[in-house]
Amino acid sequence: MTNITANFSLWLNTSALNDENTLVNRQPFPFFVAKKVLSEPLMDTLLKDFPELKGAGYLPHEKAQCGDSINTLIDQLIASDFADAIGNNLGIETLSQYPTYVSISRSLKKRHGRIHTDGKSKIATALLYLNPDWTLDGSGCLRFLKRIDDYEDMVTDEIRPSYGTLTAFKRTENSFHGHLPFEGQRLVIQIAWLTSSADKDRKAKRGRLSHKLKQMLGWFGGKKINQKSRAL
Repeated sequence: MTNITANFSLWLNTSALNDENTLVNRQPFPFFVAKKVLSEPLMDTLLKDFPELKGAGYLPHEKAQCGDSINTLIDQLIASDFADAIGNNLGIETLSQYPTYVSISRSLKKRHGRIHTDGKSKIATALLYLNPDWTLDGSGCLRFLKRIDDYEDMVTDEIRPSYGTLTAFKRTENSFHGHLPFEGQRLVIQIAWLTSSADKDRKAKRGRLSHKLKQMLGWFGGKKINQKSRAL
C-alpha cells in the first residue's frame, strides 16, 4: 500500500461537509452538496477496485465483487462519526443509530432517473460519485426538484456526478429528485439509512433477486448476440 491508501484517516475529508462552499439547504426539504470529499491520490485505486457489475442501476454491495479500497471506503462512509456528520447537515440527530443499506451503480439505462421521493422506509440517502472526467450538463446530473412532474423546476443547480462529490438528503413527502435520461457509465456508491432492520432485510432480499435477474438477462442477451455473430 502507498502512504495514502494505508492511512485511512486521509481518505474521507469530513471537514468538507462543513466547508464554506458546501451547500446546505433545509427547504423545501433538507439536503446538502459537498465537493472534494475524497482524496485525489486515491482515484486510480478506487477506480481499479470499483466492481464490474453486470446490469444497470443500483445493485446491492457485495464485498466479494469489490476491491479492498472500495470496501474500506464503504466502511468509512457508514462509520458512526461520518454518518452523524451527514445527519447534522440534514437536521437528523444521531443518524448512525439507523441501519444502513449500501448499493452501487456502475452504469445506467435511459429509463433510470425518473423523479421520485424515495420510499418511507428511508430516513436519509447519501450519494458519493466517483466519475473522474464528467463533462456533461443535464443528462445524468442529479436534480433536487420542487415538484414531481417538472425536471426544470429545480431547487438549486443540478449536481454533476464528479469524483469526490457527496450529496445527501432527508427523505420527506416532497424530497423530489431525479435526472434527465442518461445511458452509459456513471459510478456511484449509495448509502441509505433505514427505519428498521426489517426494512434492511427486505431491501437486501429484493436487491439480490434483482441482481440475479439482471445477470440472467445479461447472459441470455449475450448468448443471443453471440449466436447472431456466428450466423453472420
